[in-house]
Amino acid sequence: MGAINLAAIEEYDQQAERRDYIEGQHRELTEALETLERAIRKIDSETRSRFRQTFDDVNAGFGELFPRVFGGGAAWLTMTGEDLLDTGVAIMARPPRKKNTTIHLLSGGEKALTALSLVFAIFQLNPAPFCMLDEVDAPLDDANVGRYAKLVREMSESVQFIYITHNRIAMEAGDRLMGVTMQEPGVSRLVAVGVEEAAALAEA
Repeated sequence: MGAINLAAIEEYDQQAERRDYIEGQHRELTEALETLERAIRKIDSETRSRFRQTFDDVNAGFGELFPRVFGGGAAWLTMTGEDLLDTGVAIMARPPRKKNTTIHLLSGGEKALTALSLVFAIFQLNPAPFCMLDEVDAPLDDANVGRYAKLVREMSESVQFIYITHNRIAMEAGDRLMGVTMQEPGVSRLVAVGVEEAAALAEA
């Protein structure tokens, strides 16, 4: 039978101890993996549910605000994929007397008003303390600036708006005007005017 390995029992004990250690590590890793998979499934389910609810709420607000801004027409959001975790969102807009559907076919002013409708729909869902708009009315004609200003005034009941503009109609809609003047060459000065106070002063 050959030579007898007198250390075989000791070697067996060492290898058995190592096997038990590795098996314990494997069990812990398997349990950790199962815990992670359960957490991922729960997060995915919660994400799908919240995304669906948020999408529906924003879509409803967008569909309501768009006709108010444009004086008619319709707009809606649509998903570009089946899986809610991977889908994109497309903006479909149809201003009055137009048959186009995608936002890419709109003019610059129409795109600006559509974007405003969407932003304000999101603000209605989750209002922030304030919103800053920079030259949003630049591509708009006077009629659309009036609609934009009216919408800002309505939304200002729940959100404080700071908007930068050079448009007279938009300025008239504000409660307070702030401007930069240069009375002396190279020296800028900030000037603030309350619209109601200025109107009362002008009448007096």
